[in-house]
Amino acid sequence: MDRVHLVAGAAVALCLFFDFSNGFNDSANQVATAISSRALSPEAALILASAAEFIGAYFLGTSVAKTIGKGIVDPDLMRAMELGIFVLMSAVLGALAWNLFAWYHGLPSSSSHALIGGLVGAFLSGWGPGPVQWASVRDILGVMLAAPLAGFLLTYLMTKLTFFLSQGVGPRVNVAFKKLQVAALVVQSLAHGTNDAQKTMGVITFALILTNLYRPPAGPEAFVPHWVVLACSLAMAFGVAVGGWRIIRTLGGGFFRVRPVHGFAAQSTSAAVMYLTAALGFPVSTTQVISSSILGAGAAFRPKSVRWAVAQDMLLAWLVTIPAAGLVAAASFRLIRFILT
Repeated sequence: MDRVHLVAGAAVALCLFFDFSNGFNDSANQVATAISSRALSPEAALILASAAEFIGAYFLGTSVAKTIGKGIVDPDLMRAMELGIFVLMSAVLGALAWNLFAWYHGLPSSSSHALIGGLVGAFLSGWGPGPVQWASVRDILGVMLAAPLAGFLLTYLMTKLTFFLSQGVGPRVNVAFKKLQVAALVVQSLAHGTNDAQKTMGVITFALILTNLYRPPAGPEAFVPHWVVLACSLAMAFGVAVGGWRIIRTLGGGFFRVRPVHGFAAQSTSAAVMYLTAALGFPVSTTQVISSSILGAGAAFRPKSVRWAVAQDMLLAWLVTIPAAGLVAAASFRLIRFILT
């Protein structure tokens, strides 16, 4: 095996491990409310979410992958850069390091923010600001900020509406909401797969272009090679199946006592937000969308019941994710360059 294939293989393996860690972290986002409200057992919730995750990632398009693969930095601009592939690997290392840090501390942090921060930090360190398409980065960050706000507000309104429509029904309404939660979990996991797994697909495709092992078609055909779609879908689904139990405890009961009506409202609304952004090709923080939706449900029910201090800690983690991942990525590239030169 020549050096190019060896480096490309290492880059793909690193990306797939990041994809697994993304699913491992984000499984909590998907199943925590269903488990906390007792709509499903932990094992059933994780298996169901994992299966839906694979279907969403494999079958429901690659618009987000295109944005990550060529919307932040055009890979054709970096072909002439000898260390270009190592810049990309450094970006993934920065994002992966933050994912593992957040998992260890039980923080529902954003893998999307970590990846964006890692990409920008590594590119700035490796080649300066020139190749970064700052207008696209601005648009991506704008949507990333707007999506969780939309999740909070829409879930708040939906929870109020649901409570209004179910007045006078009695306790048996919880049985119906538990069944609806199962359906909402499937839809939410499908939406999650259309967004998060595609980010890694885009990075792997970027790496293959940099190493001249792949040339995307010029027309409207699929940007991502089929085997990359399959590999990333499997890695993400496996990560979800394993589950990040530390974060499940935070989201399932750390904010407030989640009931079936809260879970249904939060899951269905966050799924709609994630579907819309994925269809438009924007990568968003699914962690933020789902977490803010849970907060919206709690605020609509009884604001004083929400543990806002937990939300503040999570918000702080979100704020530091992009710069932290960017700094780790930049340091990783400098270390790699020092070793190779």
